[in-house]
Amino acid sequence: MEFTFYNPTKIIFGKGKIAEIGAELKARGAKKVLLIAGKGSIKKNGVYEQAVASLTFNHLKWIEAWNVRSNPTLAKVNEILLLAKKERPDAILAVGGGSVIDTAKAVAAGFYVNDVWGLFEKKVEVLNALPVFTVLTISATSSEMDPYSVITNEKEKKKWAITSDFIYPKVSIIDPSVQSTLPWKQTTNGAVDGISHIMEFYFLGKEQETTLALNDALLHTIIQMTDTLKSDSNNLSARSNLVWALTLALNGTSGVGLSKGDWSVHTIEHALSALHPEIAHGTGLAVVFPAWILYMHKYNPTTFERWAKNIWQCDNVGDAVKKMRDKYSFWGAPITLKELGIKKEDITLLAENATQRGPISSFKPLTKKDVEEILKLAL
Repeated sequence: MEFTFYNPTKIIFGKGKIAEIGAELKARGAKKVLLIAGKGSIKKNGVYEQAVASLTFNHLKWIEAWNVRSNPTLAKVNEILLLAKKERPDAILAVGGGSVIDTAKAVAAGFYVNDVWGLFEKKVEVLNALPVFTVLTISATSSEMDPYSVITNEKEKKKWAITSDFIYPKVSIIDPSVQSTLPWKQTTNGAVDGISHIMEFYFLGKEQETTLALNDALLHTIIQMTDTLKSDSNNLSARSNLVWALTLALNGTSGVGLSKGDWSVHTIEHALSALHPEIAHGTGLAVVFPAWILYMHKYNPTTFERWAKNIWQCDNVGDAVKKMRDKYSFWGAPITLKELGIKKEDITLLAENATQRGPISSFKPLTKKDVEEILKLAL
């Protein structure tokens, strides 16, 4: 087994820790900060007040950009870039969930190029970025501790990603207590997203016992803590363990020795939410991943059977997928395309979008026809 592990993000975790963000920015030379946020929930749960109080206490100036939505868009990135290039901040503070953080990363990298979408099209390389800091309010994507940014180009119906060491957050504050007021649907979507991140690596495994054992533990923790929170959303111990597990799901830990992961399920889901932006990322993954497992398990049967036994206590993959779908339904997530309003006649367009850059998957090249078959299993 050979690998390189690198993650430079400093995590400050715990109740009341948002007050430390100003000092962290100041210690790294920030004087003027661009604060990026979503629709305004941080003004209702006290997070905004805590963050700006910390900026004020540390004598930092800041400007604000609001209204980042789920499935963040290129149009919003370009809008904020105009503000950034006018105001010339020396750091970006993302206060929100993965969509806000992904937007902040795209702005940070786009600050140094003429066309930010060129980065996503691989026409331009990320060679620099403004330093990004985060205050996390929704756990799901691990964007608070990873080098990825996913943005949707609505005009071209493309939901694509960039990755670069330059966009790792410098410092992320994670106060799990602020997530106790989240709508249950967002907790469910976060749990499904984290499970999906782990499984994008897991099924490539063969002899990477240490990493697979860690992933077994992470999957068990996410499932157990989500079950606990369903009956008691104010359980801070369960919330803390879920939040940290979701960060570990895509901060590099879950993929050690497993190449770069597969990511074909994410590619298919990105096609789904690019064409139907009202579909949340976690919701789409809940539908697509079980179908993908049914289609792909024959390509690494030993590891898929390990997953079935260790995670779902099943002797075969089919029974494990049924238990997985039952669990997602118990949490309130959809498990079929029909529940999302997607019909059989929509499948061809979805498959074309997913494979527009060519075949996908690390197991075997998945063509448009393969993706169509997977989506049929999700109907």
